[in-house]
Amino acid sequence: MKRVGIGEFEELVLLTICVLENDAYALDIKDEVENRTNRRMNISAIHTTLYRMEDKGLLQSKLGEASQVRGGKRKRLFSVTSFGLKSLAEVHETRSRLWSDIPANILKSLHI
Repeated sequence: MKRVGIGEFEELVLLTICVLENDAYALDIKDEVENRTNRRMNISAIHTTLYRMEDKGLLQSKLGEASQVRGGKRKRLFSVTSFGLKSLAEVHETRSRLWSDIPANILKSLHI
């Protein structure tokens, strides 16, 4: 597969699915992202992002078991693909190189 750039929100969603150990449900992803970023978000933004990333090959999904709580409806569960993991690793490497190249006086002013 060719290299695919990912945006900040896509990165957050991919990382969150990894934290949730894959087979993650959209509402659980939304809650986890909100808790970790202290940002409110709309579930439709999560769904749009999940399906876009699935189209890019970063995620795969499957239907889980039906539950009575959901009126017999099955949950769609998302997992990060090996391509998604590779993309995350590339983003991490790029960010790490940039952070390591910031001069000490600037880092000091950031209180890092």
